[in-house]
Amino acid sequence: MRLETERLILDAIRETDKEDYFVNVSHDKKVLETFMCQYEQTLDTFDFSVYLGRENLFAIRLKESGRLIGLILFFNEKDGACEIGYALGSSYWNRGYATEAAEVFLAYLHREKQMHTVCASFFSGNEASRRVMEKCGMRYSHFSEKELSYLDRERDLSYYVIHL
Repeated sequence: MRLETERLILDAIRETDKEDYFVNVSHDKKVLETFMCQYEQTLDTFDFSVYLGRENLFAIRLKESGRLIGLILFFNEKDGACEIGYALGSSYWNRGYATEAAEVFLAYLHREKQMHTVCASFFSGNEASRRVMEKCGMRYSHFSEKELSYLDRERDLSYYVIHL
């Protein structure tokens, strides 16, 4: 599957994306403060194979270069509902890319996957992610205190939802 916007392409993760994925997601400590992912120390020891061939995981690419700048995925599929998550390399923050990717991804989930309800969550304090959700038409659903432990801290999550 390939999705396009004015500036982005969303498509499958490729073997040639390993370095971009490492730099923009798995080794970017700013990203890992906002998106749950295993931190990778070095490109040489990074087991990239777990990200290949997954139908629920899409690369977010700059249309002009084809380079992977982040990812978007859906999970917890059940009865026409799912959850989404997204991450962009911190050097690409505050340019509207996450909103652009999420909008086209929500349309894809509705049209191609017959999803009618989509939710997303963010760690308390991640106002940028909240704004992305709101710009995509998602509305506040609920707050979950200390829902999980990540990076040696208990994390509160705020959930947003959209009915498509």
